[in-house]
Parts: sequence; structure tokens; C-alpha cells
Amino acid sequence: HKPWRKLNLEKKILRKKFKQEKLLKSVERAKKLEEIAKTIEQKKHEVKPAVSTISIAVPSSILENAQSAELRTYVAGQIARAACIFQIDEIIVFDDIGIVDPRKYRKVEGESGEEEMVRASCLQLARILQYLECPQYLRKFFFPLHKDLQYSGLLNPLDAPHHLRQQSLFMYREGVVTDKKVKDDKGSYVNAGLFNDVLVDQPLKNGLRVTVRLNNVNTTAIKKKLKGIVVPPSEPRIETGIYWGYNVRIARSLSQIFTKSPYKKGYDLTIGTSDKGSSIHEVENKSLSYNHALIVFGGLKGLEAPLEQDEKLKVNEPKLLFDHYLNVVPSQGSRTIRTEEALLISLAVFQEKLVPKVKCKEFDFREHIPQSEDT
Repeated sequence: HKPWRKLNLEKKILRKKFKQEKLLKSVERAKKLEEIAKTIEQKKHEVKPAVSTISIAVPSSILENAQSAELRTYVAGQIARAACIFQIDEIIVFDDIGIVDPRKYRKVEGESGEEEMVRASCLQLARILQYLECPQYLRKFFFPLHKDLQYSGLLNPLDAPHHLRQQSLFMYREGVVTDKKVKDDKGSYVNAGLFNDVLVDQPLKNGLRVTVRLNNVNTTAIKKKLKGIVVPPSEPRIETGIYWGYNVRIARSLSQIFTKSPYKKGYDLTIGTSDKGSSIHEVENKSLSYNHALIVFGGLKGLEAPLEQDEKLKVNEPKLLFDHYLNVVPSQGSRTIRTEEALLISLAVFQEKLVPKVKCKEFDFREHIPQSEDT
């Protein structure tokens, strides 16, 4: 046996070596991030096209088919996880039942400021999806206690790239504008989940969620006074290729999925999924080119039910609404495929079929943002 003094000395040497290696890795990461920041600074006057996006539309009725409140929450969590895994940009929650029972509707303030009737299951699904997308350190600001989030503790975390820890080094962060005063009102302080608030150069409304680009990112600067600028939420993905979460919107009918699109020219590729559609195997690989793609999923009664309820749509068959109407599991062994199952299957299959017109940069966030011990 080795004497204890020798063992202690060996352990100390190993600890010292481990600390040095860890420090070297963090310095290398900081250098890489600084290089990216310099490149962005040099090219910030260039007008870059926004990267191509994928949107999915899911019916709110999938929550109503769940047997309990816990299962409703878990189903919503499965949708959020699938969207994050396949880097979906927008999730549309649509009402596929219509006003059959007014008691299942809630009054909410619409975009115009007027009250609108929205199905309770739409609101719950949208709220859980937004809750999961929001970085953990911001949730207390945007999500007060609510019945819809009662079982959110059951949910698996997304562990998305923009869910950064306090010690994570990255030039972009999500934050909330604080009520801390800035001298002469020349800016605002943003809580971005770091040791100190970030000073940005423009006065903003308290409580607003913003995306911030930090001026300096390294282990010493991140614990001192921080400065940054507010940027569009799309910038991190355009500039670095990192996935920066999804947006959520509610469509009160099938037609609103198309008419309320956030993109100026709408969706240039629309796909409906159904067991009555053409086989996905008939579509050639890399043949579906898109700028803004939309994939719509039906509920228990398919896409026929919401089509019948929608007075604004004058077609008789759902397939006439889409560029492609596809069956992703043409030889299924079960009579029904649940929407949350169809979502994972479809998004996996479509990876081989879809081709973005403006591809985002390759970015391995696992290299730049190491996984924390709590995930």
C-alpha cells in the first residue's frame, strides 16, 4: 500500500491537472465565441435573408381526449419535446371542434384588443408549450400560478440551446427588462439569468422579454458589469445557426392557420397528414423545397371535422387545401395513430424529404455550451 501522504499528493496533482484542463477548455470556448462575435460585428451591415422555417399545426382536441389533467399536461410536453428535437420554428394550436359546447370556451383579449371566445383546450395547450419554451430563469416573470400549469412538474425539460445556465458562456441570451433605473434614462437593465443584470442602450418597457447580444463573453467579464444590445429573436439562428426555440400562436379555425401566418407571403409549402393521403414513400428524397413550410396534423376525427366546421373554406376535401396530402405510415398495424405519435414519425420522415431554400449554419451547441450536471 502507498503511504497516505503520497496518495494525497497524487490526488492533488490530478485535481490540479483536471482544473487546468477545464480552464483551458473554457478559454478555448471563449476564444471561439469572440471570433464569432467579431465576424458578426464585421458583417452586421450586410442584409442577410432569414433562414427557412418549419411550422406545425396541432389540434387542441388531443388534450380533450386525454383521460386526466396529468395526462393532458404530459401530452403537451411530448409535443414540445418533438418540436424542440426537430428544431420547429412555430407551433400553431388550432380549434378542430368548433363551438359545440360554449362552456368549454374562455374569453380572452384578441390582437385588436377586443374580447374573443377561445376553446379552453387551445389555451391550455398553448400555455404549456410557451411555458416549456421559456428559459427556466424567466418563468417566474411570465408564468404566475395557473391551473393549466398545475402538473408542469411532471414534464421533461426541453434542455434547448437557449435555456442557458448562469455559468454558460454564449453571446446571446433571453432576458426580461427590469424596473432598475438607468442614469438619465439612457437605457435599461435586463435580467438575463447571469450574476449581474445586462445594461442595454435603449429604454424599454419593464417586464418585456428580449433577446440580448452581450458585448463581451468570457469567464471574468461575465461576473462583472455587463453591456449588450437588444436584437431580434431571429438573429441568433441567422448569425450562428443555433436553434432558438419556437413561437406559439392560436388559430380559432382551420382557415386561420393559413390566413394568420406571421410571414408576409405566407407558407410556400403546405403539407396535410392523413391516413387517407398518398404514401410518403412516393415522395422523392430532397424534393420538397421550401422557404416557410407548414405541416398540419389532424385529431381523432382527422382534418375532415375542422373543415366541416369552417364556413370560410369552400372546398369539400381537406387534400384540396394543401400542396401535398400524405400518409406517413401507409402500412400501420394499429387502427389509429395518436397525434403525438404521428408528430414524431412525420418530423423524422420529413427530414429526408424537405430542402430549405435558405439553410442555417451548422452549429453544434454541445461543443460551445456544455451540458450541465442537472440534465
